[in-house]
Amino acid sequence: MFDSQCDLAALVYERDEDPDRILRDFASDLNRRGYRAVGLVQLGHDRPDTQQLSALLVHTGERLSLFQDLGTWAKGCRMDVGQLLQAAGQIAEEIDQGADVVIVNRFGRQEREGKGLAYLIERALSVDIPVVIAVPSHRFADWIKFVDGMSVKLHCNRDSLDAWWNALSSRNADPMRLSGHTVCEVLK
Repeated sequence: MFDSQCDLAALVYERDEDPDRILRDFASDLNRRGYRAVGLVQLGHDRPDTQQLSALLVHTGERLSLFQDLGTWAKGCRMDVGQLLQAAGQIAEEIDQGADVVIVNRFGRQEREGKGLAYLIERALSVDIPVVIAVPSHRFADWIKFVDGMSVKLHCNRDSLDAWWNALSSRNADPMRLSGHTVCEVLK
């Protein structure tokens, strides 16, 4: 199911680290440099109040509320799975149109069970688009099992993420993007 070329990276984070900021900045920088980063990044990781749970579609800048108000006495997950799946559908369409990298918000309970955004990983890798996903350190063993060991483990910092991306992008270099020349100029 997964590519042995390590096109799949886990940005492994501890409770006190903010993978969302790193992934948002990474996507923003890539998009600004002419690459096409698509995906979803959680906003408000540092806020324990679930009513603040929202996410950003990195390819459009659209903010989505992922909080579902189930009432005062409700127990359990308050994530609006319907909203999450709607966002996933938008990301899947972007994958089909072509992207340079896909960013998946989290490897959480839904993904561990093969639900949530899990199918986007396989979809992207099946068309040779690299994927990076934030994985909490306490779920890393589950992640490795989920991907049959075919993943790069990155420290939760920008240097580690950039090193992975630079290795991939140099391997898959697009001479048109790197040179800034037209097709005619390159072929002359």
